[in-house]
Amino acid sequence: MSKVSVLVVDDASFIRDLVKNCLRNYFPGISIEDAINGRKAQALLTRESFDLVLCDWEMPEMSGLELLTWCREQDRLKALPFIMVTSRGDKENVVQAIQAGVSDFVSKPFTNEQLLSKVKKAFTKAGLLDAVMASAPSRASTGVMNDSLNALTGGKAQVVTPSAASRPVSVAQASNQTLTGRGQGQLRLSTGNQPCVIKALSLKEALLVVRRSEVLPQILASAVLDLEQGERAEVARLNGYLHAIVAYEPKADSDWLQLTFRFVDQDAEKLNYLSRLIARGTAQKHFVPGA
Repeated sequence: MSKVSVLVVDDASFIRDLVKNCLRNYFPGISIEDAINGRKAQALLTRESFDLVLCDWEMPEMSGLELLTWCREQDRLKALPFIMVTSRGDKENVVQAIQAGVSDFVSKPFTNEQLLSKVKKAFTKAGLLDAVMASAPSRASTGVMNDSLNALTGGKAQVVTPSAASRPVSVAQASNQTLTGRGQGQLRLSTGNQPCVIKALSLKEALLVVRRSEVLPQILASAVLDLEQGERAEVARLNGYLHAIVAYEPKADSDWLQLTFRFVDQDAEKLNYLSRLIARGTAQKHFVPGA
């Protein structure tokens, strides 16, 4: 029997690598191709055969929804398992994808276990699970219960304390659990959601301040930053990863963490939205917990 073949479509190379590493670790005999957007994926699907497509929703040139719609219009691809990997979890978006013929969803950010659960479900429906599992190592050896970070690094977060001079902070107020400031949002991690304050913002990254929780965020972990701004309460869902984590106070048990969140989206609409936020002066220069 020929190898089971999967197509991974995402404009963010970080996400493509994460997905490919996860699948190769669990299904070592699998064949994987990738594409940077729906247009490139369309070309691959025209000339090659695949058993499963894992596709991002928001991409330049051709979105995941447009690619899905095109696939269902092709006789050869009408029944092709198509899983949407997306941060768009709103009811109207889900309905859109279901009407277009999506097979399943994986929400960003995701763990290895969540991704593999969806992929195995798709393989089972297609009658391919036995073939791909034949050469799979035991679950214990793959560490699929770990966060998606481990598919790339196998490491855990280290909290580094910078010099006190670099952080204008009131330690006396740090016990207050309220995040205050003009720029606020929500950071969605595989371990849960955290409200955050935007300390600085550019087209490439955001500097965020979050209250420390029992489970520390992990360096290189994928995440989604939800920003709601303006009179119309615009919401942008920005995909990215945690590039750096430092304690916000000059002590080992700092109640606050400063996160550098790097964007991976190349979508023009999101870049325009970020530009508007920057021009609007959303980011605050100084953050004082509880101020």
